[in-house]
Amino acid sequence: MNPNLLLLALCQGLFLTNNITFIAINGLVGLSLAPLGWMATLPVMGYVVGGALSTGLVAKSQAKWGRRVSFQLGLLVGLLSAALCAYAAFKQDFPLLVLATLMAGYYSANGQLYRFAAAELVEPSFREKAVSWVMAGGLIGAVVGPNMAAHSKTWFETPFMGAYLSLMGVALLGMVVMQFVKFPPAPEKVKGSSDGRPLLEIMKQPIFIVAAASAALCYGVMNLLMAATPLAMQVCGFSFSEAAFVLEWHVIGMFAPGFVTGHLIKRFGALPVMGVGVLLNFACIAVALSGTEIHQFVIALFLLGVGWNFLFTGSTTLSMTAWRPEEKDRGQAAVNFCVFGTMVFTSFASGALVTTQGWMWLNYGSLVPVMLTAVAIAWLAWLRKMKAAA
Repeated sequence: MNPNLLLLALCQGLFLTNNITFIAINGLVGLSLAPLGWMATLPVMGYVVGGALSTGLVAKSQAKWGRRVSFQLGLLVGLLSAALCAYAAFKQDFPLLVLATLMAGYYSANGQLYRFAAAELVEPSFREKAVSWVMAGGLIGAVVGPNMAAHSKTWFETPFMGAYLSLMGVALLGMVVMQFVKFPPAPEKVKGSSDGRPLLEIMKQPIFIVAAASAALCYGVMNLLMAATPLAMQVCGFSFSEAAFVLEWHVIGMFAPGFVTGHLIKRFGALPVMGVGVLLNFACIAVALSGTEIHQFVIALFLLGVGWNFLFTGSTTLSMTAWRPEEKDRGQAAVNFCVFGTMVFTSFASGALVTTQGWMWLNYGSLVPVMLTAVAIAWLAWLRKMKAAA
């Protein structure tokens, strides 16, 4: 650990505070403002669509201005979009709320690169642990996000307007902390030197395919179930504070393992750790299908969080072996585009399925991407075994 890594972990925590608060309240605010029930999670979907559309812009800004300036720009957009969300809630303007969350996606696309930036703050032999430790900073979001949403819900007469305003303060604090992170200078490009391989060539590698697919699918499953949880619990008669408690334990599951995941990857390799993540996802779905009591929501979402941590940290570590230093901006943008693209679909499907088919069928549908992830990991393990035998 070093001061820069600790500061970046704090920025990750503030970023996740924004994410968790958005997920906790956007579906409920959307449900109260949307003209049709199935449109309730469109504000959640707008957030990830904005992230998907911003991956190319963020990659260019990172390459042109460096990590810190690009990250600060993302935080500024996060601050302004939170203000616009508060105004949309006050005016009861559903289209404006969706537009504001679409803008906030630019901040999300920036924040998704914190984990890659962590690897640049340490020696190469420690990058697995650096990625894992920075992701563990999300524990701040696990505790602050749901509680901030619950306590700020009634600050004003307009429900959740206070939560959006509090996110302005979170973004401002993130800008202050980010200013003190010292990122290594980007290597100067020598005139006439190669920009590396074409993106398509990078993406055709089996290691990239599996890393990107695993990251996208594990995030998709997590988003599918987490975004629907507040709505499902409301239908089951639970209060918002109880839904916030479930989300808090879910996010603890997402980031608490970060203190050991890097060590496990270093010792056993990325693929075995990712395989355990798949098993935990299956366990999550089994618990969710067993009933809708409060303890079943808590256990299922906690297992979902731990499974996500193992899969996402493992796939991030795996992906960094798929490109050369001069190719990193394109490679990282491609992985994040796959993640956001999957989240766009699951954000929409989450609201549509839970409001029309119910919580149980939503969980049955989650089995498909979990199985696809298992097949992808097994395929890469088989390829490596064949290569070793040859």
